[in-house]
Amino acid sequence: MKIALDAMGGDNAPNVNLEGARDILAENSEIESILLTGPADKLKKAAAECGLTDTRAIFIDASQVVGMEESGAKALRRKKNSSISIAAELVKKGEAQALVSAGNTGAAVATATVKLRLLKGVQRAGIASPMPNEFGVCNLLDAGANPEAKPSHLLGYAIMGSVYAREVLKVADPQVGVMSNGEEEEKGTAFTQETMILLKNLVEQGNAPFTLCGNVEGHDLFQTKLDVCLCDGFTGNIVLKSCEATAKAMSKWMKEEFKKNPVRITGALLGKGAFQAVKDRTNYESYGGSPLLGVNGVVIIAHGGSSTLAVKNALKMAAQALKHEVNSKIEEALAKVSPPDLTPSQE
Repeated sequence: MKIALDAMGGDNAPNVNLEGARDILAENSEIESILLTGPADKLKKAAAECGLTDTRAIFIDASQVVGMEESGAKALRRKKNSSISIAAELVKKGEAQALVSAGNTGAAVATATVKLRLLKGVQRAGIASPMPNEFGVCNLLDAGANPEAKPSHLLGYAIMGSVYAREVLKVADPQVGVMSNGEEEEKGTAFTQETMILLKNLVEQGNAPFTLCGNVEGHDLFQTKLDVCLCDGFTGNIVLKSCEATAKAMSKWMKEEFKKNPVRITGALLGKGAFQAVKDRTNYESYGGSPLLGVNGVVIIAHGGSSTLAVKNALKMAAQALKHEVNSKIEEALAKVSPPDLTPSQE
């Protein structure tokens, strides 16, 4: 398998990207090559400094970089030689099978969608962001790719997310719910209620690759056996960033409180292992990134502030998705759905 890595993507590029490539290549012999896109001379110098000497690391020159604050759509048009654009082009041409980027999310989504196109039957691609809960991981879908979604888009997300959960995360019977303001059927907006009608119809037809849990609330992300939580990208992105901020704030407050007196310091030392385990469980670095489901190629979008470990795990996630041939199985599941439900939008 060959993976294209946007070496200039992210707040800490290119160092963490090169180090992540170094570490995954050291432990994964199944990866044939990692194609690193960016200013070749700069990347080679940084690679030498961090000890990336594996011959499977190949440098592909890209003279432009998309900033984190830039418009994704504008960057796609104006920066055709950017590191993210060249990486996507490698996948398009078949020179790589997967794309990993910790750079501008909008640019990654726009570039992947335009260059790679969508899988047959997919209306909109969606970002599946992993949220740790009491039972494992719940994928929040969509977490930011499609802010103005339609109910039919969420129907597609339900199918794609459940296939991903089953094939990659090895969940035998994926549980799917719709984010709402109450579990009762009459709760929610016209958008969520119409989404539920489409999901129920799919279940009644016997074509749903999941078990429908109905409406779910914010607390269900962490306390309920839930594998896929459906929402539009606007809502999903707010939920995701709110949860990330809460986790960071709690960690900071805990440290401040433990340092207030010697007794608490002693208690913190005794519980250090447990605290570290909780931190690892809630840390995005442990998951690496979020798959962009629905595009014709494996695309993993990593956090902008990714560390070396996060990049390594994002590359690992890409390798796993390729190994399990997720896209072909998504197309198989979508083919069972009635054409009026998931015919690509002409808008």
